[in-house]
Amino acid sequence: MSDLEAPLRPKRKKGIVDFLVQFRWILVVFVVLPISVTIYFLIYLGDVKSDMKSYKKRQKEHDENVKKVVKRLKERNPSKDGLVCTARKPWIAVGMRNVDYKRARHFEVDLSAFRNILDIDKDRMIAKVEPLVNMGQISRATCPMNLSLAVVAELDDLTVGGLINGYGIEGSSHIYGLFSDTVVAYEIVLADGQVVRATKDNEYKDLFYAIPWSQGTLGLLVSAEIKLIPIKEYMKLTYKPVVSNLREIAQAYADSFAPRDGDQDNQAKVPDFVEGMIYTSTEAVFMTGRYASKEEAKKKGNVINSVGWWFKPWFYQHAATALKRGEFTEYIPTREYYHRHTRSLYWEGKLILPFGDQFWFRFLFGWMMPPKVSLLKATQGEAIRNYYHQNHVIQDMLVPLYKVGDALEWQHLEMEVYPLWLCPHRLYKLPYKTMVYPEPGFEHHRRQGDTSYAQMYTDVGVYYAPGPILRGEVFDGAEAVRKMEQWLIENGGFQPQYAVSELSEKNFWRMFDADLYEKCRKKYKAVGTFMSVYYKSKKGRKTEKEVQEAEQAQLEPAYAEVDQPID
Repeated sequence: MSDLEAPLRPKRKKGIVDFLVQFRWILVVFVVLPISVTIYFLIYLGDVKSDMKSYKKRQKEHDENVKKVVKRLKERNPSKDGLVCTARKPWIAVGMRNVDYKRARHFEVDLSAFRNILDIDKDRMIAKVEPLVNMGQISRATCPMNLSLAVVAELDDLTVGGLINGYGIEGSSHIYGLFSDTVVAYEIVLADGQVVRATKDNEYKDLFYAIPWSQGTLGLLVSAEIKLIPIKEYMKLTYKPVVSNLREIAQAYADSFAPRDGDQDNQAKVPDFVEGMIYTSTEAVFMTGRYASKEEAKKKGNVINSVGWWFKPWFYQHAATALKRGEFTEYIPTREYYHRHTRSLYWEGKLILPFGDQFWFRFLFGWMMPPKVSLLKATQGEAIRNYYHQNHVIQDMLVPLYKVGDALEWQHLEMEVYPLWLCPHRLYKLPYKTMVYPEPGFEHHRRQGDTSYAQMYTDVGVYYAPGPILRGEVFDGAEAVRKMEQWLIENGGFQPQYAVSELSEKNFWRMFDADLYEKCRKKYKAVGTFMSVYYKSKKGRKTEKEVQEAEQAQLEPAYAEVDQPID
């Protein structure tokens, strides 16, 4: 890939918004960080208060809150009130997508009370939680028991509801699939106020499979039962550097977790965790982890690295040292490993606070990190928000494992964003064809990482300022995203909808499958009560006319070709 060169672009003229972005760190340091710390502390106190209650009392409060939701839904007058939305403020969502649909007429339902762990059943190995429980909260409760969710998304603030209705992944997803694949039951309040429990084998099994990726447009999620797994106190993590071209980097990545002999279910050959970080077009580090006991970790000669301390180097920078020192292994406390990217928000922290990775800042102020994403959004204003959409990329490209090399080359030529994050995940062949689905017939011509029941995909995480922007060149962010979306459609890929999307309605349903989703919309009376998933994901402000059109919703799929995936 040494002959791969990004196109030359003209220089970009800077304006007042560039100046505001350059010195935005002042607002972050003196306003956002102090408020963030206060909010984190208050949330922690709330979690402690909840933990002091018995599971029985929490369940009783939950049932009472569900009744309030049902009552609120029944108060809605379909002829006068807008579509149903949660009462959460538009800027609170962690995702980068604008929640502009809430600026149009809508009917609010308050779900803010649903933030408790309702039960941790060690016999069934199930955690029952409410949708606003976040990853930091659940890992703090389960890890001392040597238990964990099968998939724990890296950032503390990510909530169960967002990971189910949207998208969730971790370094264990090559074994367990996406976050939603680990859920065994959903408790849903339907449009008519009926409360149902959906599982994969009861009368609501179609709804069970339709909920993931639906963005809360089929009903209101009020609790979920999620698979637990046994864990150990430490993660034995091996860092392996790779210096080569992008094609060979992609192959080395696949080899790090997917045996070439196809023995993908052999625990001796497949690590418990895997992720990759590509720092330049020729340099990458791949990390593979296995759970380890504290007795093993504390044996003489073993290195223990508590990456969770506030003064420690940011994890992605620590991993990059493997490019100079070579392959090495260390032991990280398991919970600290789970949330290794929280403090630096992967590497976005470097753009938010250019000096945030310096030792003096980490030592003096690192304990205040990270700034809450919701506060960053609330304080950026319309001009800065538009600036980021145009000059910054936060996207995930979900592609089949065998096409990772193609995706890396495309990204380098069109966006040139580094570092990149690689995380594999299974995409299961399910009884229903859901919104996201593996390639037809994959099981008959299995490639590296595939099994008879699941195709191996990879999340290529593209989070940072593109190379042209860093060099002061012209870059059209919206056009780059449109090209990325078209590339994904043509290559059997998917774009998580937490990000800014430029998809038209036709292209949205070329990327995703509408059949099961639309059938459930009609069957469970979501049409006219909840907006469609495309409407909710659509970029830009929603007009009153669009709201009315969504309320009247077309009952038939908009396009005949939605049942047919792109080859």
